[in-house]
Amino acid sequence: MKIGCLFGTFDPPHNGHVAVAEHMRTACQLDQVWLVVTPQNPFKKDRPLSPDQHRLAMVRLAVQGKDGLMASGFEIDLPKPNYTADSFRFMRHRWPDHEFSLIIGSDNLAAFHTWKDPEEILEHHPLLVYPRQGVKEHLAATIYHGHPGVRLVADAPLLPISSTQVRADIKAWRPVEDRISPAVHSYIRQHRLYNP
Repeated sequence: MKIGCLFGTFDPPHNGHVAVAEHMRTACQLDQVWLVVTPQNPFKKDRPLSPDQHRLAMVRLAVQGKDGLMASGFEIDLPKPNYTADSFRFMRHRWPDHEFSLIIGSDNLAAFHTWKDPEEILEHHPLLVYPRQGVKEHLAATIYHGHPGVRLVADAPLLPISSTQVRADIKAWRPVEDRISPAVHSYIRQHRLYNP
């Protein structure tokens, strides 16, 4: 199968994550898109995260009933911090019959040269890039623009939603129902996430 991988902390997963995953699956003719819950992003070591099991449960709820979208928690059991190159090595060994692509935003493409073993990732896995705010600046800053392993999916949805803002709004008791699924919203309330 051809599988696109959207890695993230998903704290919480929001409608933007789902919209991008759905669009990339269709536009890039992928069989599935895995939303992979990352326990510890090396670039976000200082930010406290909700427990892994809560974030994985919320991603499962966010993709429930969405054709071709899957929640994955395999990174939770891998050594920390979680580097994408290491995770892909594990995936190639664990699922040798699948073809994995990496789905990232244009902001991450601009910083891709700072990742661990970026050339190894590109050697084995196409990069499928969706636009983020400031996309022109991102592309101008990257050394990978025009690389044969990098595909820009320009018509992907550009949604100004962030998990950071969703958390802040929940903490302040502001409405967030327009940005997260009802099931995720219920889970957050049930488990009292993001409230002091």
